[in-house]
Amino acid sequence: MKYIVVGLALLAALCPLADAQAVETARYMPRHQITLQGSANFTRKVTDSGITFKPTSSGGGLVGYRFNITRWLGVEGEYDFFRNTQKFITSSSSTALRTNVHAATGEAVVNIPNPLTKRMSSYAFVGGGALLYDPCDTKLIDGQIRNVIVFGGGLDIPVARHIAIRGQAKTFMYKAPDFTMSNLRTNKYVQTMVPSAGLVFSF
Repeated sequence: MKYIVVGLALLAALCPLADAQAVETARYMPRHQITLQGSANFTRKVTDSGITFKPTSSGGGLVGYRFNITRWLGVEGEYDFFRNTQKFITSSSSTALRTNVHAATGEAVVNIPNPLTKRMSSYAFVGGGALLYDPCDTKLIDGQIRNVIVFGGGLDIPVARHIAIRGQAKTFMYKAPDFTMSNLRTNKYVQTMVPSAGLVFSF
């Protein structure tokens, strides 16, 4: 009987220490993170002056590096790539340009405590950068760069000490491309939604 009492006493003494260790682990934030993700992109159509701009949806990928300045605040650089078709439609004609789209962005990241579980970590970000449109099938049309605002958020789920699964959703806001051709110009700003998922490597 006395061994049971001693055992219960030791367990009661160790529980606060274990809880404190769990809290400390939840507070830990690695300095460096590299992410590799698969993505999709969906762009809302816009219409102006009789021209409708509606790119096709497609898949893509992204790679990113994040430096966490504190456990609350970080900075990140991301590169996205996808290939789709830029469609310009009028009442009498349509133009379709298959393009490689490159996005290079930098963001400020706010790490947000997750009230549901200490294992998951969530975040939000906002920043800017550039989109490069590179036509695939013709040398007669030059590529075009558009400035872009980017914002979004995501969630990391640890699966090992230095590896996590990341789910993310972000939005690009930018002026619709026209490839310097007046018959393709809409002068409208569009939104491209980019959901993605992949792995995060921390060190």
